[in-house]
Amino acid sequence: MTRWEAILKKEVSGLDIQLKRGLLDVCVLAAIKEEDSYGYQIIKDMKPYVELSESTLYTILKRLETADMLTVRSVEHDGRLRKYYHINEQGLKRIDEFRKDWDEILSIHNYITREDTGHE
Repeated sequence: MTRWEAILKKEVSGLDIQLKRGLLDVCVLAAIKEEDSYGYQIIKDMKPYVELSESTLYTILKRLETADMLTVRSVEHDGRLRKYYHINEQGLKRIDEFRKDWDEILSIHNYITREDTGHE
């Protein structure tokens, strides 16, 4: 398990709301990076790493759509319309930005926790 996965698997409820929002946005984008997906499947795919309610997911998906990071298409499935989400260039760019920022985030984490490890 990578550090990223280990951090995400932990409860994120204590995180600063803006940091949590940013992390969850990138997680959702990562969940649809390889193939288009729908709400329930996204929740299942993310479950090993982070718990996400339907209401939270759909709020995130709407925010990402408004920010032009993904597109939505409806497909009939078992007589009902199912929305599929597709990451676009802006969404891919956001994931790349996150990867570039991750080293800085780890550096900040190391600074904050340095007393815990005995390194000052």
